[in-house]
Amino acid sequence: MTPTDAEAFSAATYRKVAWRLIPFLFACYILAYLDRVNVGFAKLGMKVEPWFSDAVFATGSGIFFVGYFLFEVPGNIMLHRVGARLWIARIMIGWGLVSAGMAYCSSPTAFYTMRFILGIAEAGFFPGIILYLTYWFPREHRARMVALFMTAIALAGVFGSPLSGWLLERATNWYGLKAWQWLFIIEGLPSVLIGCSVPFLLTDRPAQAKWLTPEEKALLHARLEADEQAKTGEGHANHSAWDAFKSPQVWLCSLIYFGIVVGIYGASFWLPQIVENTFTKDKWLVGLYSAIPWSCAAIGMVLVCRHSDRTRERRWHVGLSALVAAVAFVVSGLPGMPPVAVMVALAFAITGVMAAASCFWALPTAILSGTAAAAGIALINSLGNLAGYLSPEMVAYLKKHYDMSMALNGIAAMVALSAVAVLCGRFGPESRKTT
Repeated sequence: MTPTDAEAFSAATYRKVAWRLIPFLFACYILAYLDRVNVGFAKLGMKVEPWFSDAVFATGSGIFFVGYFLFEVPGNIMLHRVGARLWIARIMIGWGLVSAGMAYCSSPTAFYTMRFILGIAEAGFFPGIILYLTYWFPREHRARMVALFMTAIALAGVFGSPLSGWLLERATNWYGLKAWQWLFIIEGLPSVLIGCSVPFLLTDRPAQAKWLTPEEKALLHARLEADEQAKTGEGHANHSAWDAFKSPQVWLCSLIYFGIVVGIYGASFWLPQIVENTFTKDKWLVGLYSAIPWSCAAIGMVLVCRHSDRTRERRWHVGLSALVAAVAFVVSGLPGMPPVAVMVALAFAITGVMAAASCFWALPTAILSGTAAAAGIALINSLGNLAGYLSPEMVAYLKKHYDMSMALNGIAAMVALSAVAVLCGRFGPESRKTT
């Protein structure tokens, strides 16, 4: 086989794997993210309940991440041991049932409890998929694959926002239930159905894939083996869970991801409120307007990560994307800004923070292997996602004691901290070039 033929065969093989895996994982993550953040829309209907308030919303939104944090690392190690098919099915069925059960909350205690259990149910899904992708794709393909997968967050906003707005506007008193209750039920149960199909549609490892030819399996195996040897040559021969916990780079990655996640959830939980305050009180239109920044992010994050893979550079792609997001969050909160300018600024902010999050995962997956990868990815994600607890509490506090402009400045400061950390950090040659 000539070099040109080999290159064409490699490209065709990875294209085949991507088309087989990414669309399904993408659909799963849309449901996961929608079930996690639809409470931001439900808030618009729940605020008339006598037991509900901004403080209850902030605490309930954030307590999800406490349960998520506690079960993230053991959950990802379990996925590494038992396989993605069974573990992801368990996660999806569990979170779908709990999310639908949110419809029956009738007190702050019930709201907090269900959000906490939802965090436990979903723990391990996102880092599990990041780990799962390392079983199939070497480093030079990883940023683009993660970006394609993570566009589900943006598309959850694109499709979920109008759906949530429509349900709040139209579903009042269907069969005696309120609109916000139907929102949780209708957006939760599809996860159960998709979860039941996971064991039949996913393959744990390339060697088990009946849809690959022997030559394609050999190519994937050889590329992944070469990747592992390259990591060893760069001094990253980490294979145990303890290797991940004692790695300074893992802790630095956790700090970086923490600030990025503050931006993601600051936007996810509070965007409907910003749109309602700035543009319209009509719930359906709130949903449509909220979809605009997420549509921009879906395109922008893929373009940035494709460029990162093509140039094989990571650090500046993450850092500059985060800086753009920080500046845009500040601009979106400037007093007297026209509504259209606010929307443009939010589009840049969400695109920047999502591009930073997508490119970011090429850093830790380039230095971790084996069980260390399972533990390290989960540790970074769980510590980073504690920002999901801080972000709504911080925004609620700053909004109450100052205004929404100060809250957006707080989000910007945390995202800027991540930008500085990644640009000043040292991640080895893979942060600049991957081979």
